[in-house]
Amino acid sequence: MRFFNMLPLLLFIHSILPSNVGLAKSETPNVVLIMVDDMGYGDPSCYNHQSKIPTPTFDALAREGMRFTDAHAPGPLCHLSRYGLLTGRYPFRTDVRKWPREAVITPNQTTLATLLKQAGYSTAMVGKWHLGFNEQGYDAPLPGGPVDCGFDSFFGIRASTDIPPYFYIRNDRAVEEPSQQIDENHSEGWSPIQGAFWRAGGIAPNLKLHDVLPRFTGEACEFIQSKGESDSDQPFFLYLAYPAPHTPWLPAERFIDSSDAGMYGDFMVMVDSMIGRVIATLEEQGLTEETLVIVTSDNGPVWYDVDRARFDHDSVGGLRGMKADAWEGGHRMPFIVRWPKRVQPGSVNHQLVCFTDVLATLAELVDLPLSDQAAPDSFSFLDSLLSKEVASSRESLAMRTGSGLWTVRLGSWKLIAGLGSGGFSKPSRIKATSDGPQGQLYDLSKDPTETTNLYLQRPSKVAELSEELDRLRSLDVTRDKKVR
Repeated sequence: MRFFNMLPLLLFIHSILPSNVGLAKSETPNVVLIMVDDMGYGDPSCYNHQSKIPTPTFDALAREGMRFTDAHAPGPLCHLSRYGLLTGRYPFRTDVRKWPREAVITPNQTTLATLLKQAGYSTAMVGKWHLGFNEQGYDAPLPGGPVDCGFDSFFGIRASTDIPPYFYIRNDRAVEEPSQQIDENHSEGWSPIQGAFWRAGGIAPNLKLHDVLPRFTGEACEFIQSKGESDSDQPFFLYLAYPAPHTPWLPAERFIDSSDAGMYGDFMVMVDSMIGRVIATLEEQGLTEETLVIVTSDNGPVWYDVDRARFDHDSVGGLRGMKADAWEGGHRMPFIVRWPKRVQPGSVNHQLVCFTDVLATLAELVDLPLSDQAAPDSFSFLDSLLSKEVASSRESLAMRTGSGLWTVRLGSWKLIAGLGSGGFSKPSRIKATSDGPQGQLYDLSKDPTETTNLYLQRPSKVAELSEELDRLRSLDVTRDKKVR
């Protein structure tokens, strides 16, 4: 009897206690994560009003959701970025270089897909994997890929559409073996790694490089349709990893001359249109309001100064550098989140975010705690996504370029532990002199284009960031839950 007398009081106390940000199961959204390939920060016009590329889908998503201005890939190359996104771990914590023959993600490692599957989601991936399989011939199963990393289904390719062998994979088997050969291809008027460039190698008889992008769009739309037509109320997670606008630039005929940025711009218009089809399918199936959509790119573009001058299009939107570089153009990415009635339409978020943070954010959203070993480099930005006035949970960011040049952010300060771009921009590396700077220090709050190197003027700041980089690199992530 006493319990029932106290029940109203208990309910009142519960109502005023701090609530978990995690949502009730009835409010748990579907998640569609779309990652495009080699798109620059300045390509979508919602990030660059001077863009010469029409991007109506990106622009609409930005109007309807939140646009992040300081979001970063965990590495400025394809496989680095994808590893960090899926695992919540910096890619320098493992050997990502083994991807051509071995799986990069280890068995039982927490991924976005294993997390959401644990939360009751149906999980699917479509597109470019680029994190390796334990290959034992293409007539045999391909273990270590998406279906061994938490995805219920997979349809895609092993890497980029300029890296052979070229063949489709359904779950863990080749749809057709790459039994034929294709010659290397280049485009006149572009650098050797631009245009309709692909490498020579094996190719499946019925795979046509021109068809890959629309084929992936069709697969993604069919998955969404199946969910919309299902009687089940099970939420779903779709990871759609487009291999475009990465080379080869292959715009369909109806997209030729659709931009003022040449083959690249036309292919980017096609990418935007393909994403538009996916978004339209959500609408047609009545799933828009219950679906959280994230759209981003894995790293910066292959776009040189000569291209900028030729087309008057700045693919990195005023930043410095491009794909593979330690400079901002290599890893600062468009990042847009739309979630109707939860994320404020037309909002802009200036907090420091890394792709590794998606895992912790979704874990908090579905109210699943992460183990001490899972996602050590992941920090939830759910509060700020829901427009709550909170300080950023991420204080620093570390990465290494493909050539091994280290970079660290701490607040607005950025240290590059060496000279040069560390990537595709020339010079990639510059030998330091005894009386000159040994690295690069920039205050991005005042110098976002990284034009004024303060390395010699601010030795104490160099020491502070160097210490932070050393701490992040040496941290035992099997013991420490979080890396700040």
